Amino acid sequence: MNQHTYLRAYMAGIVVPTVFLLIALMAFSVVRFAYRVPLPIERLMVFPMALVPNLWGLWNMLFLALRRRRYLPLGVHGALLVFLLVPVGLTLARLLDIWMVTPKFIASAFPIVFPVALVIYYLAWKYVVGFFNEVLGIA
Repeated sequence: MNQHTYLRAYMAGIVVPTVFLLIALMAFSVVRFAYRVPLPIERLMVFPMALVPNLWGLWNMLFLALRRRRYLPLGVHGALLVFLLVPVGLTLARLLDIWMVTPKFIASAFPIVFPVALVIYYLAWKYVVGFFNEVLGIA
C-alpha cells in the first residue's frame, strides 16, 4: 500500500481537528441561538474551520517527508504546530477585528493556556494522529 502516501498522510492529519471543530461549532451554535449570547460565531469560526484542518493535514505530510531525513517524534512534531497556529491566529484576529471582541482574560491567560495547548497537541498528535497514520499504513 505505497500509493498516494502523502494523500493518506493529509487525510490522517485532518481527522482530529475536523471532528473537534464540528463539535465546537455545535456548541457555539447552541450558546448563540439557544441562550442568545451575542457571540459573532461566523467571524470566530472562519479561521479554525478553514485553516486548522488543512494545516494539520499539511503538517502530517511534512512529518512524513521529514521522517526520512531526520527523526523527530510525532508528538513533538505536532506540538510545534502550536508555534505556527498562534501567531497566524492572532494576526487574523486583528485583521478581522475579532481581537476587540475577545475578553481581556484570554490575553492574561496566555502564559497558562499556551503550555496546556502544547501538551494537548503533543498528546493528540502522538496518540490520535499516530493511530490514524498506523491505520492508513504510513506510520
